Amino acid sequence: MSTEKPLRLRQYLLATAGMLVLVGGVVATESSPFDVGASSHREAPLIAGDPRADNTDLYAFVSPDAPDTVTLISNWYPFEEPTGGPNFYTWADDTRYIIHIDNDGDALADLSYVWVFDTVIRDADEHFLSNTGQVTSLDDADLNVYQTYDLTLESESGETVVLLGDGDGVSSEGDPITAPSIAGAASMPDYAALRDEAIYALPEGGSAYAGQADDPFFLDLRVFDLLYGGDASEVGTDTLAGYNVNSVAIQVPNSALAINGDAAANPVVGIWSTTERRAATVDGATPDTPFVQVSRLGNPLVNEVVVPLSLKDAFNSISPDVDATVAPVVEKVMHPILPGLVEAIYGVPAPAGDRNDLVEIFLQGVSEANAGLTGDPAEVLPVDLNSQDLNADAQTARGADIGFQPSEMLRLNMAVPPAAEPNSYGVIAGDVAGFPNGRRLADDVVDIAIQVVEGAAITGELNPGLTTLDSVNANDVEFGTAFPYLALPHVGAVNGGVGAAPETPTTEPTTETTVAEAPETVPSAPAATAGNDDDDNSAVGWLLGGGAVIVAAAAGVGFGRRSRKS
Repeated sequence: MSTEKPLRLRQYLLATAGMLVLVGGVVATESSPFDVGASSHREAPLIAGDPRADNTDLYAFVSPDAPDTVTLISNWYPFEEPTGGPNFYTWADDTRYIIHIDNDGDALADLSYVWVFDTVIRDADEHFLSNTGQVTSLDDADLNVYQTYDLTLESESGETVVLLGDGDGVSSEGDPITAPSIAGAASMPDYAALRDEAIYALPEGGSAYAGQADDPFFLDLRVFDLLYGGDASEVGTDTLAGYNVNSVAIQVPNSALAINGDAAANPVVGIWSTTERRAATVDGATPDTPFVQVSRLGNPLVNEVVVPLSLKDAFNSISPDVDATVAPVVEKVMHPILPGLVEAIYGVPAPAGDRNDLVEIFLQGVSEANAGLTGDPAEVLPVDLNSQDLNADAQTARGADIGFQPSEMLRLNMAVPPAAEPNSYGVIAGDVAGFPNGRRLADDVVDIAIQVVEGAAITGELNPGLTTLDSVNANDVEFGTAFPYLALPHVGAVNGGVGAAPETPTTEPTTETTVAEAPETVPSAPAATAGNDDDDNSAVGWLLGGGAVIVAAAAGVGFGRRSRKS
C-alpha cells in the first residue's frame, strides 16, 4: 500500500487546522464572495447569498426497480418559485457540483461524480426571454437559453474518466443538455418528455439526469420559530410545497461503488455532496484560481440543528476526514442543543449523559462494534448495518496503518434490498432499507431526527408525544417508480396563481407512519456473524414486524458563459 494517502491526510489536516483558525476572519469581497460556505436550504449565513451553490438535500438508496443498482440524488437552489421569470434557475457556470463516495472508511473520497455546467444563449441581442416559443425538445430552436454539462468520475488516486460530454467544462456539440427550468405550461406543455430526453445512458451502465424537479423535502419550517411557539396544534403545513429545485441524479451498478468492484463482500458506502466555486474571479482574466468548497451535505438536518451558529460556515467548508478533529462540533453531537429546547418548550425530558448513539449514527455508521462504545450494546441499535468498517476489504484498501475515521456522511448498505412495504420512519421502525441507512425520497427525516435526538435509539421506543410535532408526513406530490424518481417540477405560483404541478408519470409506493401506526419498539437483531462462512455468507439479520427476516449485508461484512446566434 502506498504511503500517499496517509501523507496527504496529514497535510490536509495541517492545512485545515490553519483554515479553521482563520475562517472567522474571512471577509467576502465583491470579487470573491465564495471563500467559505454552507448548505441545505439556507441554513448557514454565507451560502444563503449564493443559492445556485446551495446544496439542499442528498438521497442515496438501492433502486426499488433495479436492486442491483444504487441511485444517488443531490439537489441545489432552494425555494425556486415556478413563475420566477424572466430569468429562471440555471446552474452556475464554471462550478463543480459533486457527489462523493467513501467505501473504505477513511473519510476521503474514493470516487467523486463531478458535474460542470455551461450556459448557451442562442440570441442575446434580439430576445429577452429564455424561450421564444413553445419548447418541445431539448434541441428546440425556441429554447433560447439552455445549459450543457460534462460529467466526470474522479478517483482518489487522481484519475479522471469522462462519462458524459468531453470533459472540458465548455459547451460543445454532443454534450448532454439539462432539462431546463420550466417556464410554464404554455412554454413547455410536456415537461415529462423533456425530462425523459434529459436522461442519458452511462458508458459502463446506468443513467444520469440533470434538470429541475419538485423539491422532495417535506417539513413545516415553522419548526425554527421556537418549535412552533410551543403550540403543536399549529403544525402541519409543508412549507416547501410548490417549490422546485435543481437536481442531479445518477444510477449506477452496486459494483461501481464497492471496493474492488465487489459489492457482495464490500456493500457499505458513505456518501456526501459538495459545491466548489472559484476562489476568485477577475473580469477579463482567465479563471485559473483553484476551486474552493462552499457547500457540503451528508445527513439531513445536521448543520441546521446540531452545528452551532459560530461553526456553520466553517463546518461546510471542510472535508469529512477533519470532522472528528473539530472538538466543538463533536461536542454538539455528544451533547446536542435540540433536546434541551424540546424539554424547555414541551416538557419532554432530554436524554441524559453522552450521546454515543448519535455519534454512532452520524459519525460512524451503525454496527455492533460502534454500539460497544457505550459499554452496553443494548443502549443503541444492536446491529451490523452500515459502517464502512464492516466491508471485508476496508482495512486493506485504506492502508494497514490507517484506522476507521469518524465523519459525517450518509452511509448505505447496498446489500439491503428495497422494502416491500416501505415505512417512512425507516430503521427505528424496523425498515432497515430507510434512513439512516441511506435516505429514500419518502423517508420522513424530520420525524426520524426528532425521535432519534430525543432518544429512540437508546430506549428502543418511539415517543408518542413527539409524533405530531411536525405533522408533515409526505411530499406534496407523489414520487415516481422509475429513475430519476423525483416528481416533475411545479408550474403554478406558490401563492396560488394559475397552473398546477404536472402529473408525475408513475408513483413510488410508500407507507406512511401515522400516530396510531407508529411502532412502540425498535426490533432487536440477532448477533452478528461477520466472517462466518457457515452462515450462508450472511452477516446481519434484522427481525421485522410479522417475524420476517431480511439479510442486510453479504459475505465478509462484517466551464464560461457565451452567446450564440442561431
